[in-house]
Amino acid sequence: MIQATTRGRHRVLAVLAMACTIALPSTADLAEELGAPGRSEEDRARDAGRKPAEVIAFLGIEPGMTVMDLVASGGWYTEVLSIAVGDGGTVYAQNPPMMLAFRDGYYEKAITARLAGDRLPNVVRLDRDLAATGLPPGSLDAAITALNFHDVHNGMGEEAATGFLVAVKALLKPGGVLGLIDHYGESGNDNNALHRLDATTALPLMEDAGFEVVASDILRNPDDDYTKMVFDEAVRGKTDRLLLRLTKPLEEAAIDD
Repeated sequence: MIQATTRGRHRVLAVLAMACTIALPSTADLAEELGAPGRSEEDRARDAGRKPAEVIAFLGIEPGMTVMDLVASGGWYTEVLSIAVGDGGTVYAQNPPMMLAFRDGYYEKAITARLAGDRLPNVVRLDRDLAATGLPPGSLDAAITALNFHDVHNGMGEEAATGFLVAVKALLKPGGVLGLIDHYGESGNDNNALHRLDATTALPLMEDAGFEVVASDILRNPDDDYTKMVFDEAVRGKTDRLLLRLTKPLEEAAIDD
């Protein structure tokens, strides 16, 4: 288990501080596409808090890419990615069978309704666990997982969290990116109960898994109350969120080949 040493805490703070130096390309075109009536009014209503155009730009996701929405749930980000990569790209919407059975099949019904009638033709459903996607190593330009990693890190432990990261990295091309979004949690709080992620323990795992980590402040909200569970109506949809760009180093190309 990684200990949150003083040096390690300083490293975490340094990574988060880098957020101030990130310059984003123009997001106007994607924002316009995301605002079109083709997306549901309910989906578009979440854009103000989730800032999808800015997030996609920060992660470097572009038209023509092959990407994956990890633990896609009902597919809100699946649709965002579908629009971002366009007709020449591919989006894999991955959901473990356990997720699809959760809440009496709530997410199964939601993702089925979203993709009904082939309305997102560049999306491929993968109703499989991460270890059984069937995709060859190095096949993805990017992946994203939104508000999921805390469940692995808190509920299954650091070994499982590292295994998740390593498995995703294997699917990425050298230079590929994993975008990780999660509710910020402060050290010392019961973040398992609060459904939040403690960066001081999670970030070292990401670096130990071999990723280069850069943070963005796009989704930060210093007015969040870190003692409240994320589903509390006082903070729901308004939590302080980590947005991390985890890059697979280019020098791993020789190893993967």
